[in-house]
Amino acid sequence: MSVHLVGAGPGAADLLTVRATRLLARADVVVHDRLVGAEVLALLTPHARRIDVGKGPGDSITQPRINELLRELDAYYEVVVRLKGGDPFVFGRGGEEALALAAWGVDVEVVPGISSAFAAPLLAGIPVTHRGVSRGVCVVTATTEVGTALDFTALACAEITLVILMGVAQRARIVDQLVRGGLDPTTPVAVVHAASTVAQCVVRASLGQLARLDVAAPAVIVVGAVAALELGLSAVLAELTASS
Repeated sequence: MSVHLVGAGPGAADLLTVRATRLLARADVVVHDRLVGAEVLALLTPHARRIDVGKGPGDSITQPRINELLRELDAYYEVVVRLKGGDPFVFGRGGEEALALAAWGVDVEVVPGISSAFAAPLLAGIPVTHRGVSRGVCVVTATTEVGTALDFTALACAEITLVILMGVAQRARIVDQLVRGGLDPTTPVAVVHAASTVAQCVVRASLGQLARLDVAAPAVIVVGAVAALELGLSAVLAELTASS
């Protein structure tokens, strides 16, 4: 027996990988996060046990307890799925769970998922890299352990797209540090809320306006020149036609 660490993607069920879909159809028990939506959970069979271990403000469940739960379930069920939003190894603490399980002698299979770090900008028509506009992309999380908040001053680079996960509550600090690091307050930003779901919405502004925007989690923040782009299919086709 083994525990399957499965990426649920950004939200929409049809953005799951084929392997993930097949595992969900065979799962005896699924331990899932808070942001895994009903559309994805609907793929489970009626007999599958569902355990919500999603963490929210004030929740008491700890990561060590989740690790122990997975070990306990592995002893009783044939197909155990640990379902995580996005990709298990992109700020999903999948690495911690894999190491803990391996130390206990539990086999682990990792099934990659589409990370919201790239899916959210894409679904908003924003290429995180674009020739002549962005030379690279940096993905970070604004949510860290107490006392270890990330210093964004070091990430202020006009040539690099900055993709920030779990940063809505930290907007004011992020803006202050990026500007102090040298990034122009007029730098374009986009906030993509609930990417790939029916609730998806995109708010575009400048870096200087970010802290005052009326936006809510879950959301991905994109900072950089590409955030001003909105390349739908028609725009892409027009660009290709013009360059041919």
